[in-house]
Amino acid sequence: MISKTKIGAALLAGATIAAAAGAIAKPNDRLVLSDSSPEKVQQAFASWQSGDRLRGRKDKCYGIALAGENDCKAGAGTSCEGTSTLDFQGNAWTYAPKGTCEFISTPDGVASLSALDRNVP
Repeated sequence: MISKTKIGAALLAGATIAAAAGAIAKPNDRLVLSDSSPEKVQQAFASWQSGDRLRGRKDKCYGIALAGENDCKAGAGTSCEGTSTLDFQGNAWTYAPKGTCEFISTPDGVASLSALDRNVP
């Protein structure tokens, strides 16, 4: 039996390798930003949508990834990156520019800084 310490170390090593490799999912053109968002948030979102790589602080934003394009977490029994099976799956997150998640909407509803109950397989 593998100890919890070894499993934890393996998961941490995998996450570190993924981060070093730039495992950050891309935004998609079905995301919209609230008109009431601050100018700084609008600029960060526009830069991210245009393909600029995320730099600095990021939010784990749930419910914004297309199927197979999440950065991590897609429910019990999934390994991590690219494991979501539904568009805008509520329990899968993608990195978004810091401060933007609270203002993002999808065709299926708003984004969240915590897991959502919608579109869960």
